[in-house]
Amino acid sequence: MRHRSVADLMTPTAVSVAPGTSFKEIARLLDEFDITAVCVVDEDYRPLGVVSEADLVCRRSAGSRPDTASELMSSPAVVARPEWSVVRAARVMERAKVKRLPVIDRDGRLTGVLSRSDLIQLFLRRDRAIQEEIVEDVVTRTLGLSPSSLSVEVTDGRVVLSGTVRRHSLVAVILRLCNSVDGVVRVIDRLQYEDDDLVRT
Repeated sequence: MRHRSVADLMTPTAVSVAPGTSFKEIARLLDEFDITAVCVVDEDYRPLGVVSEADLVCRRSAGSRPDTASELMSSPAVVARPEWSVVRAARVMERAKVKRLPVIDRDGRLTGVLSRSDLIQLFLRRDRAIQEEIVEDVVTRTLGLSPSSLSVEVTDGRVVLSGTVRRHSLVAVILRLCNSVDGVVRVIDRLQYEDDDLVRT
């Protein structure tokens, strides 16, 4: 079982600007490419910060007149790496309160960008793909159970589990693993068990 990586979902071409890029040029780029932010990079293409639509609006509405990317940008840039799981990237976004992450390679150079809208793609996975991953990776490979031992139904990312397992304690493990599958919105437990090993006399 493998979470999708940042490299799987990121946009591999990121619009970037130099520190001296003007306010008007940044606004033009946002409009031309229909994006909400640009990454500010140095001469080696390493991220220095990010200028978003909000940065443009807030700085001007506050009465200040910043003219260049270096004056407008939020810095330092909060970045991600291609090999990160999207779960890790989402947590970094949430912790830093940002909507996008420049993605850098081993040398620290900009290689793409991951946005919240990219993460939404996880929840657009086909139900069939989610079902196959649960049956093949969770039930069979990870838990070592027969693929026919449990019934797995998936509708719009909602998973319904039914069937009988040997031990009660196994139910919580199955639910946790299914919830960790990319694209799963909710897991409904209809599992039964033969031995209640959680209650011993």
